[in-house]
Amino acid sequence: MFSSPEPHENGQYQEAYVTLTDEAGRSLSCTIEYSMELHNEQYVMLLPVDLPVEIFTWGPGDVDEASVPVGDDEEIDQIFDTAKVVLQEQNLTLQKTAITLTVAGQLPEWDEDELDPEDEDDEESEYYEELATFLYQNQKYAIYTPLDPFLIPARQSDDGKLELLSEEEFKQIQPMIQSVLEDKLFDNME
Repeated sequence: MFSSPEPHENGQYQEAYVTLTDEAGRSLSCTIEYSMELHNEQYVMLLPVDLPVEIFTWGPGDVDEASVPVGDDEEIDQIFDTAKVVLQEQNLTLQKTAITLTVAGQLPEWDEDELDPEDEDDEESEYYEELATFLYQNQKYAIYTPLDPFLIPARQSDDGKLELLSEEEFKQIQPMIQSVLEDKLFDNME
């Protein structure tokens, strides 16, 4: 992980890029969106440079049921090449990166008039944009990108190194981070 420049007075960084690396050696380039100090610790919120994506699937014959995210690395490895080819048809490149899968490339324009009125009640359509669907061994999969920013919380040490927060750590400080981010958003609107 790399260190980054100092934040501006408002806690936002000027296009500071950092690279996170996981245990498997995969990397993820991010920008530092926010920086804040809580309990004498420096925390940052990172935003991936490329678009994060998630792959969902349905049980056999359950296409009308809710989809579930594919979280198993082994299943991702099996379907990855097929998903990559499907996205290449849209000039998007699927990448195995640290923390999440990402796509590089320009997303097609999202035309709200093309939304299926039947999907308005679908909870996923409120949070994700579908990029593609495909079949792999008679199983249906769909690739989505979140509509909300995919922020990654990390702690920054005195020497500038970044450390991802565990789930428990994040749950402990999440209300404080949320409050700080809401305050900063409100200040920026004034």
